[in-house]
Formats: sequence, C-alpha cells, structure tokens
Amino acid sequence: MIKKIVGSILILSSFFAMSKQGTTHIYMAGDSTMSIKDVKDYPETGWGMPFSIFFNESVSVVNLAKNGRSTRTFKTEGLWKKIIDNIQVGDYVFIQFGHNDESKKKIDRYTSPDQFADNLTHFINDINAKKAHAILLTPITRRYFNKMGTLKETHPIYADKVRQVAQETGVDFIDMEKVTTAYFQSLGDKGSALRFMHIGANLLPNYPFGVTDDTHLNQLGAREVAQLVLTQLKILNHPLVKKLRTPDPKHLKLKG
Repeated sequence: MIKKIVGSILILSSFFAMSKQGTTHIYMAGDSTMSIKDVKDYPETGWGMPFSIFFNESVSVVNLAKNGRSTRTFKTEGLWKKIIDNIQVGDYVFIQFGHNDESKKKIDRYTSPDQFADNLTHFINDINAKKAHAILLTPITRRYFNKMGTLKETHPIYADKVRQVAQETGVDFIDMEKVTTAYFQSLGDKGSALRFMHIGANLLPNYPFGVTDDTHLNQLGAREVAQLVLTQLKILNHPLVKKLRTPDPKHLKLKG
C-alpha cells in the first residue's frame, strides 16, 4: 500500500515537473508604460496587460515592469534578479526602458546614456547565459505635438542607445518609438488623445479633478500598442507567434 502511494506521488511529481518544463515564460522588464496597474489608477493601463492574454495555455506571462523604474533602479531594487533567478532555457524577456533613465530632474532614477546602454547589454548577457531569448524594444513615444501638428521626438538619445545595443548584440529588436510615433501621428492630435490619460473633471472617481497625461496609456491605447507589438512580432516571424491563442470558432465568422 505504501509503495503504491509513494509511486503515485512520484508519478504526480513527474507530471507537474513536465508541465512546468513545458511552459514557455515571457518576462516583461520595463516601466509604467508596460506595467500592471492598481485599480486605483484605472483607466491607466500598461500595454503588457492586454499583451498577456494574446497567448495560449503553453505560455505564462510574468510582468515585472514597474512604474518609475529605470534600468538602474530595476537592478538595484532586485527586480532583474527575480527574472534571472527564475528564467528557464527557451524563455523570453521583453526589455523596454528609457522614459525614466533620461529624467535628469529625477536623480533617484536617472541613468546616463552610456550606463543605460551598459545596463541593457548586461541584461542581454544575463539572458544569453541562461540560454533564454531577449527581445529589446525602444520606449513608446510620448504624445507631444508641436505647433505644426507633428509629434516631437521624445527619446532622441536613449532610443538610439537601444538601437545601438540591439545592433551590437544581435538580439530580436522592435523599434516601438518609431512604430508608435507613426501610429499616433496618423490619428492626429484629437484621435491620439483618446488613447492617453485625458480625462475631464468629475467623470471618474480615481481622478475627481481630471488629468491630462501624454505619457501613460488608457485601456484603449494599451490594447492598441500591444497589438502593434504583436504585429511587429509577426513581421519578424518570431517563434512566439506560433503560441498565440486559438480563436473561438464562432469568431472566425466575424469580420471587421
């Protein structure tokens, strides 16, 4: 009887070990434009939230992006260590920083351009050492229009550093600054505002006096940015595209 119980336990243990081993993990390292939000901040939404539901049950998305983090503070606060301590062979890490690294006025998070590039390279080397895969992204654009109705370049130095690191290391790369700039430019001033945190006074309990924020996305903006990331993965013919959710058969009869 005892042998049967022990045998059953070993079988179950092996089953769970295989199940865990068969799961592909996507880790997300970044700032507030990617992170999971508290209910108190809604409708502010990081694009990593809708992105996490694009994949089937063989994929587990672990979003460790946090508001206000730069590459430096992501390391010093131990968030990067959490990823490296848990990452497995064949897993993926999406890396998107720049918003906070470039904030000279916020010395608690500021990172010089050279140190920023060094940190990104360090992240990639750590991932390679674990036989996992890095996906490097430039930061999404801020919504700053000039008088001519054109979006301003909001990460001129830091986005270039990301491009440089991507070229030097040869990792998969998505230029989200260019992609989001083109997309929000196509929507124009009014259309793009609907994707960011633009809320009038006395409309939502979380923002009684309203808010005008051209950095952080709302639910619509986050979903569309996540869709843009997915589109770029498809252009790259990335292996993760093979792990997308299978649509409900009734949805195959629908057309946009």
